[in-house]
Amino acid sequence: MSIWLQGSKRKASGGRYHHSKPKKKMHVGRAPALTKVGETKVTRVKALGNTSKLRALAAKTVNVYDSKKKKNVKAVIEDVMLNPANRHYVRMDVITRGAILLTDKGYVKVTNRPGQEGIVNGVFTDYKEEKGGTKIKRTVVKKKKKKHKDKKNKKK
Repeated sequence: MSIWLQGSKRKASGGRYHHSKPKKKMHVGRAPALTKVGETKVTRVKALGNTSKLRALAAKTVNVYDSKKKKNVKAVIEDVMLNPANRHYVRMDVITRGAILLTDKGYVKVTNRPGQEGIVNGVFTDYKEEKGGTKIKRTVVKKKKKKHKDKKNKKK
């Protein structure tokens, strides 16, 4: 199935949209890069306007900005600890923007899009691993108790 960037043919109500413009090649999308942890592998993709993008298919290192020393440090990626884009990306070791990585220098949050730029940039973060042995940080959701009024015991 192809990826199309022009929008849906149907409305939320089920009615049909009638597009005023025809389909064009610039509206065709591509499959995501899904940058993994591993030996560095980058490909070049043709883009609109005779330009090109670099796609990181795999990354071994991350450029980390250290705010205390005001310097950039290169760190080796060991594991993906958390990925808010998709919970299955953690076990697949997929790196996207916002993912938290375990490196040899500490925990790093990815600040760029490696599938669009070809490199991985990040900043140090205060991520603490939970004791459960799992890589995914679980959040506890408290249920609110509903107060219902008893109609029988109403004052007259």
